[in-house]
Amino acid sequence: MTAALAAARAAVLRRRIRWVVAGTIAYNVVEAAVALTAGTLASSAALIGFGLDSVVEVLSAAAVAWQFSAPDHRRREHAALRLIAFSFFGLAAFVTFDALRALLGGVEAAHSPAGIVLAAASLAIMPTVSWIERRAGRELGSATAIADSRQTLICAYLSAALLVGLVLNASLGWWWADPLAALVIAGFAVREGREAWHGDGCCATSGALLHGQEEACACDDHPAGASSPAIGDRRNLL
Repeated sequence: MTAALAAARAAVLRRRIRWVVAGTIAYNVVEAAVALTAGTLASSAALIGFGLDSVVEVLSAAAVAWQFSAPDHRRREHAALRLIAFSFFGLAAFVTFDALRALLGGVEAAHSPAGIVLAAASLAIMPTVSWIERRAGRELGSATAIADSRQTLICAYLSAALLVGLVLNASLGWWWADPLAALVIAGFAVREGREAWHGDGCCATSGALLHGQEEACACDDHPAGASSPAIGDRRNLL
């Protein structure tokens, strides 16, 4: 492939990733609004937790966008990661408290058809979005895009947990499945918070992608022992 063709292909992939990231953030905003509204109406700890997770994902992207708005973005990195970590820990604490309150108090969540549709839609959409971004990221050699695709895939896992809890409650009357699904979501939030606190996993990379920046990342997709693209080569890919 000639240099001109390679450059044209890279430009196409960068645009594709930016569209995917922008679409994912927009979807998370809608997802949060629907989940929080439906969760409040149904007194569903799982739906509320799912909605709050979407809010934190958007706030995390905003935190990274704020970091990269500075000329020397590395000076803001520590503060951005701490903000992201505290957001996830706060989410986990709130959801855990609400779920345990529902379990111990026998608070039964009402059926939520809107929540089931939302969870099913997210479960159908997010793996495809993750695959598109991951494929483009691999072709570009972009650790950031690959990391962001993994975050998107985690959203699919949460959607699956939420869907199982809501369906079991609606079909079999297993009201306790809803707060158990919420505890699963809280567990994922703790994991995300720990990664942000330690600077692992390229947390909340969406903001960086939208601002055309990339950093070397511990969650690069190269196998152990394989050579990784140099930091200087990757930093301007997106």
